[in-house]
Amino acid sequence: MKLSKTFAFVMILMTLLLAACGPAATEAPAPTAAPVMTEEPAATEEPVATEEPAATEEPMAEVTCEEPVKVGLITDLSGALAIYGAHILPSFMLGMEYATGAPGSAGEVFDFAAAQENTFTLDNCGIQVFVRDDASTPDNTATIARELIDVEDVDVLVGTVSSGATATLQGIAAESQIPLIVAPAAANDITGKDFNEYTFRTSRNNYQDAINECAYLTQEYDTFVQIAPDYAFGQGSAAAFRDACTLGGGEFVADDIFAPLDTTDFTSYMEQVLNSGADSYIVTWAGGGFVPLMQAATDLGVTDEMALGATFIDNTLMPVWYGNALGSTSGILYHYSAPDNAANDFLTTEHKARYGLMPDLFAADGMNAAIMLVEGLKATGGDTSADALIEAFEGMTFDGPKGEVYIRPEDHVAIQDMYILTLVNLTDPDANYYEYAETTRPEPPCLLPENLQDRCGDLPYGSLTGQ
Repeated sequence: MKLSKTFAFVMILMTLLLAACGPAATEAPAPTAAPVMTEEPAATEEPVATEEPAATEEPMAEVTCEEPVKVGLITDLSGALAIYGAHILPSFMLGMEYATGAPGSAGEVFDFAAAQENTFTLDNCGIQVFVRDDASTPDNTATIARELIDVEDVDVLVGTVSSGATATLQGIAAESQIPLIVAPAAANDITGKDFNEYTFRTSRNNYQDAINECAYLTQEYDTFVQIAPDYAFGQGSAAAFRDACTLGGGEFVADDIFAPLDTTDFTSYMEQVLNSGADSYIVTWAGGGFVPLMQAATDLGVTDEMALGATFIDNTLMPVWYGNALGSTSGILYHYSAPDNAANDFLTTEHKARYGLMPDLFAADGMNAAIMLVEGLKATGGDTSADALIEAFEGMTFDGPKGEVYIRPEDHVAIQDMYILTLVNLTDPDANYYEYAETTRPEPPCLLPENLQDRCGDLPYGSLTGQ
């Protein structure tokens, strides 16, 4: 399905903060051997199966533990990305309830202002979830993570929203040999150059966004230019879009344009965009900087001369930014109306009933993190040692609100469904704005550092084009 010439669909309104602000992640010991699994396994080898089998092939032992399993959930509830942290907190708690079969000790609605702890029961084992707010600030993330590890003695960490804060969290988790499940940060570097064996993710990465979008963008436009924030996330996104759109036959007619994250006057940058002569300009930006960026584009006539593409974003901001985009088709990482499965039905029904809103853009990441955690404990019988959980997580498949998620053993990337939707309204009280168009399942390249390249096995390494 093609777009109108006035609106293409590639601007990624990113939701993560400056990775470079955080201290460098401490490098974990290199794995002693590459994983043997190099492609997504079938859930079962029985040819007679008529339905998709469960992720595990053998009955699991009952989960037991002498002491409660302790989990530290770190998210942003008061900082620059609190709008997205608010997606994670309720969806993680609902995911824990869905996976364990009953609400936690805090009741059916978890209120962070009233409690920072919630305990669930799995077989004969309690799972205590400690919630902390890092305000998307790497220094806060470091302090909170160390408190959770040293004082609360957590076994697993989950979080966080900012990619910069997540880089900090990765280093601390590796130092302490604590498994980390990343949700919803999306920077390539998390399972790329900053990879360590303790870090897993349920969030997608930059490349999955780019593959999903460029397959459609290149049907409509031939030449491109892009602008992105000058830090690891923006650089990774630009590299991914350049690679994926080039593979689709597109041509970038100018060098990628990078501006500092705190830029307020985009005049000089948008002049470069305009002077490129491209058919379409791809924008990767986060937060309030998008407003002056688009104002500069309007003032300089960029919006009259070139097509701006945009992925669909969260339910709250869609009516603010997309009022003139009705009828357009674009990509999105998750919208509650797209998947059709039991987990998504539970998330949608219970989120609305308990919190008064439909689940939003990153809700699937939060619920998937909880399901992945519980499935890992089921696989280990309650063993929370890093070695046991790493073995359980690598190559795991589980069913969540986006359908089957596969944790690639080579680099711990979460292979998952993405969606193409058509915008039909912006007034529905339940934010049911779209008609479903298509589901994609992007397979990004392996981006591990050179010293770990052997782990990549047969996966494409470094890029999709081999350049």
